[in-house]
Amino acid sequence: MLPSASSPTRSRLPILSLVSVGMIFGLTYGLSTPLLTFSLLDHGYGPHTIAALAMMHGVGVLGIAPFLPRLAGWVGPRTVLLAALGCTAVTLLLFPLVPSVWFWFPLRLVLGIATESMLIMSESWLNQSTDDSNRTRTMGFYSAMLSSGFAIGPVLLTLVGRHRVAPFAITSVFVLAAFAMVSMPWMRAPKPERPAHSGLWRYIGMAPIAICVTLLMAMLEAASSAFLPLYALHTGWSERQATLLLSVMLLGAIVLQAPLGWLADRLKNPRALLITLGTASTLGACLWPLAIGTPALAYPLLFVWDGLFAALYTVAMSVVGSRFSGGDLVSVYAATSVAWGLGSFMGPGMAGSAMAFSPTSGLPLFVACACGLFTLLPVFLKNRA
Repeated sequence: MLPSASSPTRSRLPILSLVSVGMIFGLTYGLSTPLLTFSLLDHGYGPHTIAALAMMHGVGVLGIAPFLPRLAGWVGPRTVLLAALGCTAVTLLLFPLVPSVWFWFPLRLVLGIATESMLIMSESWLNQSTDDSNRTRTMGFYSAMLSSGFAIGPVLLTLVGRHRVAPFAITSVFVLAAFAMVSMPWMRAPKPERPAHSGLWRYIGMAPIAICVTLLMAMLEAASSAFLPLYALHTGWSERQATLLLSVMLLGAIVLQAPLGWLADRLKNPRALLITLGTASTLGACLWPLAIGTPALAYPLLFVWDGLFAALYTVAMSVVGSRFSGGDLVSVYAATSVAWGLGSFMGPGMAGSAMAFSPTSGLPLFVACACGLFTLLPVFLKNRA
């Protein structure tokens, strides 16, 4: 755990501050992706333009990822985190103010750089500040709050609408609140350490399962945020119902992370748990076309599915935290951010092509294939992170 403080409440403040950053990442992504998707639809653009805009987030991630370990060692993770939060707040406010949707492409790239920086800095900082006895539960709490941010975004759209500055302005206020928390004196960053190896490729080989689960998570998070509402629209749902379906799905990742994290800490067999969760995610995606026509079935199915799917990331990251520390841990997270960037870039394009091929079954088929391929990895790679 973190160093003891004068009171239990004060000792929890750094964890709560870092967790709030994870929620802000989810809120920013969960709001901007469906909001921009529906806005492009209003302007008459199709799946390929929607995918291209979503892919700009991945371009930004790929642009910053190789430099994050050196940047954190140079100025410290706290400075990087504060700069990322400030940049995110400003960029969000610019989206409704620019004169053309084509300006959204560079803004989405900048947003990808800023949000990925805050994700990697906050998650690696939290992992270094947690011991093995409760690491999975702590990271599960972080993942649950990250998912809650994803879920709050679509809910915010249903409450305030999407044709005004309000959703961007409200999100910016939340970002600035997280900025204030990270600025507090209780936020003492771990001492920067140089990694044992130069270059991120060494760490990709050292933690292949964590890298691949991050790639999978980014692909499907980007694809579902951009195309699940569109998939629901094609099967007869209203825009409000489609947005709510995305929120219900993300709610599953919030509610189920705590019990699954508790279970993972006690099973002590992360490889078997990853195989089980991957298999369940694959089979669950295959059921989407059967349930989407009946909301009473679609809501609980997507709720449970995303809870099990999100637990893949929680379990994999807890294993990374138990095997790496210091500069090596930051480098592993930087390597995972490359995977996240690739996934954010690839996912929307692949999902858009699948939707263009079959609007009613392309998305679930893509999700099932991606989950199934990942599940084979821990089967063949033993004793690897």
